[in-house]
Parts: sequence; C-alpha cells; structure tokens
Amino acid sequence: MTERTPWKTLDEYRGKVFSGQWPTLPELFRITASRFPERACFTIYEPDRVSLTYAQSLAKIEKLAAFLASEGIIKGDKIAVTGKNSPEWAITYLATLFAGAIVVPIDYAIHNEEILTIIKASDSVAAFVDEEKFDAIDPGKLGLKARWSLSKKKPGYIYDLAPKGSAATIQPATETDLAAILFTSGTTGMPKGVMLTHSNFVSDCFLAQGNLDIYPTDVFYALLPIHHSYTMLAVFLEAISVGAEIVFGQRMVTKAILKDLKEARVTMLLGVPLLFNKVLAGIMKGLKDKGAFVYGLIRFLMFISGFIKKTFKVNPGKKMFGAVLDKASLRTIRNCISGGGPLAPSIFRMYNQLGIDFVQGYGLTETSPIITLNPTEAYKETSVGKVLPGMEMKIIDPDDEGRGQIVVKGPMVMQGYYKNEKATKESFQDGWLLTGDVGYLDSDNYLYLTGRAKNLIVTEGGKNVYPEEIENRFQLYSEIDQVLIKGHELDKKQKIEGIEAYIFPTRDWFDQDAAKTGKTWDQAAIEDHMQKVVDQVNKTMLPYSRIDNT
Repeated sequence: MTERTPWKTLDEYRGKVFSGQWPTLPELFRITASRFPERACFTIYEPDRVSLTYAQSLAKIEKLAAFLASEGIIKGDKIAVTGKNSPEWAITYLATLFAGAIVVPIDYAIHNEEILTIIKASDSVAAFVDEEKFDAIDPGKLGLKARWSLSKKKPGYIYDLAPKGSAATIQPATETDLAAILFTSGTTGMPKGVMLTHSNFVSDCFLAQGNLDIYPTDVFYALLPIHHSYTMLAVFLEAISVGAEIVFGQRMVTKAILKDLKEARVTMLLGVPLLFNKVLAGIMKGLKDKGAFVYGLIRFLMFISGFIKKTFKVNPGKKMFGAVLDKASLRTIRNCISGGGPLAPSIFRMYNQLGIDFVQGYGLTETSPIITLNPTEAYKETSVGKVLPGMEMKIIDPDDEGRGQIVVKGPMVMQGYYKNEKATKESFQDGWLLTGDVGYLDSDNYLYLTGRAKNLIVTEGGKNVYPEEIENRFQLYSEIDQVLIKGHELDKKQKIEGIEAYIFPTRDWFDQDAAKTGKTWDQAAIEDHMQKVVDQVNKTMLPYSRIDNT
C-alpha cells in the first residue's frame, strides 16, 4: 500500500501563511480559498440549489468576524452556536474562529434547559441561535452580550451583520489555542466540555487522510448534526481542507435524503450504522421483491464482485449493479464512511460487494475524534480501521485473548475537560488517554473493538463477554428496532452473570408483513418470532456468550 502524506501540501505555505507545525483553522481556510476560490464551498437545496464559493464564503466569514470584533469579542471569548445544519452555521463557526474566539457548538435538538446549562457552563459571552430556539435563549437572563440569528426569520441575521465604525483589531489564535469546547448533554448535572485546539483538529484532519484519499472534486453530504465531533471533522473540516463541496442535509427524511444525494451528485456519504443498515435493508427488500431466483442470482454476483475487489483490487460492482445503485441514489457515491458505533461486518461486506468503497473508523470526541480508519484498498471487514499515522495506541491489562482497554497518545488528543481537573486526571494514565473501550490490535496495527470496559459481563465460566459484540449480531434483522444486551445476576457472591436481551420489535415490519401475507401478529406471535431470532443469533455465538434470558 502506497503511503499517503497529504500534510506535505502544507509545506508550500509554512512560513508564508502560517508558522509552526500546523495552521490554525482560519489559516487553513485561507489557504484553501486561495487555491480554489471559485469552487463551490457551502451548498443547500431549499428546494432549489443555493451555493457559496470559497471566495464568497471567505468574504462573509471575514465580514462577520469583523462585526464580532466591533462588538467587543476578543481572543479567548466563548461563543455558543446552536442550530440545524446550514451554510449559516458553517459561516458562523469559522467567523468565530477568525475573530480569535472559541466556538461552543451545541446540539439544537436537546431541551432548552440543557442548552442554557451548557451556555452557562461554557462561560459563553454571546450566542448564535436558530429560529426554533431563538426566543428561548434570553441574553439578559444568561448574562450574554448578545444573541444573533442563524435564520433570516429572526432579527440579527448573520448575513445582515456588519461592523460599525472603524475596524477593530483582531488578535488571531495560534495553533495551540483552543478552537472549540464540545459539551456532553447537561441533563444529569454538570456537563463535561472537551477542549480541542486548532492543532488538534487540523492534525486529525490531515492524518486521517493518511488512510483515505479525498479530492477537491468530492461532494460531502452533511446529514448528521454538524455540532457533533464526527461530522465536524469528517465532513466539515475534511472538505474545507481540500476545497471540496459540502451539501447540508436539512431533514432525516428518506425522500429528501435521496433527492439531495441524486441532485448534488454526492461522492462522500458519512453516517452512523443505523443509517447504513436502513439504506441496505431497503436495497435488499427491493431485490427480494423480484423473486427468489433473481435475488439468489444477484447475491451470487455480489459474492463474485466482492471476491474480485478483495483479491485483485478491481471494483466491478459499480458497473454490475449500476441500476440497483441508481434506484437507491448511490450511483455517484465514491465512499461511504461509518462511525459513531459498531457496524456489522456483513453490512460492511455487502456495500463493498455492490461496488461502493465502504469503510469504517473509530474515535472519541476527546480525540478530535478520528484515531483509526480503514484504508479503502486494504480494508478489513471486522476491524474499525488502521491506526492513523502519528497516533500511538496500545492495549493495557489484556486478557488471555489479548483484549484490554484501548489507550492512545497523539496530536489529536484533547487538552482536558473545561474547568474539570478531576475528570481530566481520571481520563489519563501516564500521559495516555483512557478511552474506556475494549479491543485488540493485530500485527498490521488494525484495531478490533469488543466493547466498553464498564459494560463487561463475567459469565459462570469466568469468561468475559461484551454486550456490543452480541448486539451487532442483530443488525440485519429488520423486524428488530432496538436490542439491549446486559448481564443478569446468577450468583451475587461470586459475581457471576448470565446474559439477557431486551428486544424492541419494529412495529411497521409486522404491520407490513401482516398486510402482505395475511398473518395475524398478536403479542404471543411476535414474542415467539423474537425468540426464534434469538435462537438464530445464539447459533452463531460461542456457548458462554449465548443469551439465556429474553
């Protein structure tokens, strides 16, 4: 495999646009805008296409940053941003950084009380708010200098803001300064704020490209909430690092998503396992509806396609299954990247068989977040990826099978939790970040996750079982909406546990099956069907890890 070193492109600008090892995010955006001024940057369909080029985006960012400076925002001030994915959100995020301030991105979907808690905990001095939450955030009660709007439907709309009087001096951030504080939910006490610097983000952005090729011609789809570290880095920052286009998805509605994918000719689709499971389930259902013979033939051809791709590094799937991909609006997709949770290897395999380069990665908010990513030309279906260049990883306190807690070091590791020294100290051991996740590394430095350290189940035979490994086995069963695996006490004194499953059926699946087959699905029949699914899953498990209570 040829070594990728995309960060070498920065050498041309070191000493001119920036000094030090990594540029700040404003410096990075200026570099990209100088390279690709006329390329589309931020795009939305509402319903017609509205797009800003990199040059136009830079102008709006600089104007808003100048406004913030004229309003007394100085280096190190915190500014909260909460709203749906949009070009306005992106402009605001970058303008805050251009002003030397620190962004506090907040999930717009959480309750108003949680948003207020995070604003207070972050010591934010101002806020940018979407129309839905605008009236709920009272600057006076929160001690904010101001509240501005991400929506043209409310006063203080960001595109209408302009500096008053002579331009105020902006003291820019350096690469070691904080860029963002990402908070956990504030429902159960004080939320924890992960402190990430400019160099945390930029180093992770470029080092991740050591395992994945991205190009200025790519079109990224920002469907998942952009406040989340995964979307923020893997879509937002990755795209602007190379001059790619970002299309902002507005609704988690299948029809709207398919429309965006097709019209925008999206090439990079990032999502969580649930999204990819549902898309694949829809494709497979369409194939099954064509009859057993056609379905069997296509599955055989998928196996052949996957074998050719894996063995000869040639991808015949796009041509073989073009019509299938067209119907699912996936024809233009170059890469699907799954993160945010474990993905069943079978899902991974089937996307690759269909001709889509499908990879998965792993990371934490505390690591900016990406620390492993599967190279498309050397992927391993059961792994969450190869450790990124520049990242150190080891397994501590491994068991007999080599599984232990994953700990990491690297330039993308957080500076700690905001105003929480106790939690920060508890998260590090001898300079290594404790991830809390359990897994093992192979000889090629690929990581395999087995669960969370705190979720460990110890069986009667003294075997360690991780619930996530069992839960993954249910991902292909569309009749199951959610499944929770946990231990139940068999022997309190010896701390021996059995394994039980809490299963939540997909009501629509049973209603559709009843309409199609005429079968009556009462409670007893559904429970019987669920038990049969559990029995099927148990057959694939080692004896000590089988579910004994449903």
